[in-house]
Amino acid sequence: MSVSVSMTVNGKAVAAEVADETLLVTFLRDDLRLTGTHVGCDTSQCGACTIHVNGSAVKACTMLVAQADGCEIDTIEGVSDGETLHPMQQAFKDNHGLQCGFCTPGMVMSALDIVKNNPSPSEQDVREALEGNLCRCTGYTNIVRSILAGAKDMEAR
Repeated sequence: MSVSVSMTVNGKAVAAEVADETLLVTFLRDDLRLTGTHVGCDTSQCGACTIHVNGSAVKACTMLVAQADGCEIDTIEGVSDGETLHPMQQAFKDNHGLQCGFCTPGMVMSALDIVKNNPSPSEQDVREALEGNLCRCTGYTNIVRSILAGAKDMEAR
């Protein structure tokens, strides 16, 4: 069976006919070619597929695209302003918050959600909030440092 869906993705209206069992992450990657949203586990354990749905961080590997019908979706591709990195992305770059880069899009999307909910997080706040995001390269020290720096940069704006 198929279902018609429409939503806004990174500020653009999108409509499609998809199989009703299609995961949101599959739709984003395969249909919309937004490949910054990564698939790392398919069980919501790693956070590599983290996006924002109606302003909140969601793991796209456990959400059906039909559930996103009518929603506002933001992916890592919609975070920067053209060639200008978002302050959180810049903080990841400046503080070496990435190693292989596989987890980075999900980490940045999670970081933005962390800072939205707590504009001045402590190191402990960030570590606890990242429990659902895995970095297989064990770059957590620099990831946490990046999020704290990004939060300060965002607050200064």
